[in-house]
Amino acid sequence: MDIDRENLLGQFLRARRELLRPEDLGMPAGPRRRVAGLRREEVAQLAGVSADYYVRLEQGRERTPSAQVVDALAQALELEEEAVAHLHRLARPAPRGRRTPVRQERVSPSLLRMMAAWSHTPAVVLDGCLTVLASNALGEALFDGHTYSGDLVRLVFLDPDARDFYPDWDRVALNTVGGLRAAVGTDYDDPRLIEVVGELSIKSETFRRLWARHDIRQKTHETKRFRHPLVGELTLDYESLTVNGAPGQQLIVYQAAPDSPSEEALSLLGSLTADAPANATRREPAQHQPPPRPGQS
Repeated sequence: MDIDRENLLGQFLRARRELLRPEDLGMPAGPRRRVAGLRREEVAQLAGVSADYYVRLEQGRERTPSAQVVDALAQALELEEEAVAHLHRLARPAPRGRRTPVRQERVSPSLLRMMAAWSHTPAVVLDGCLTVLASNALGEALFDGHTYSGDLVRLVFLDPDARDFYPDWDRVALNTVGGLRAAVGTDYDDPRLIEVVGELSIKSETFRRLWARHDIRQKTHETKRFRHPLVGELTLDYESLTVNGAPGQQLIVYQAAPDSPSEEALSLLGSLTADAPANATRREPAQHQPPPRPGQS
């Protein structure tokens, strides 16, 4: 799936419009409705702008709506807080600078030492494409044993045992794609993003469908279930923290409820990995070959 980086605002508006049903907003659906979701003129009416102006926004012929118009569109499309902030960023994109060559991201030694000291708490550091840059021993053990243990997006959509590892796979898949969009923001020129979106759009129909929704779901905190091959089911709360010294990196920390079966299972997992090195793992992101282009063999 190609990313049209020249009309991100229009893509977002159209995707969110198509997710709304007129009957949910008290509008008659009508027997001759031929479009998914709302019509353009219906969004324009709800937002209090002309239909022609809204059409120009979707088509990319108008790119800088005022903050008031953006807020009106967000209300018309019933966007949540994170999606509203994203819409404002799309309407006021930062100037594109000259992109520096892609280089290996590094996790600071002090953060690695801190993670290593958390012997009872799984922790991983992710980059903007949700690749695992580093993990402590328990974080390594939590995701170990999969084809894509070091790449959480590919793990969800390409790993053969993903649906067993994540009992709530449908919700995890939705949140993963929304988290990927939130993490990259408006930086759709990132060659790593282009690669992962291109590959997964070819290999996973579910990813392709969810990516087209343009959901924005910032990873902050949530309860997630795992079915671990060594210790069974785990229910863990996680917190996502931004790494201020490394823009784009996220520190994800998992915890089990005190005195719960999951805490016992996590303790057991820790004992099974007690012989692991005392320092946090510096994981090298896996190298993935981009899918062949048409005509290539």
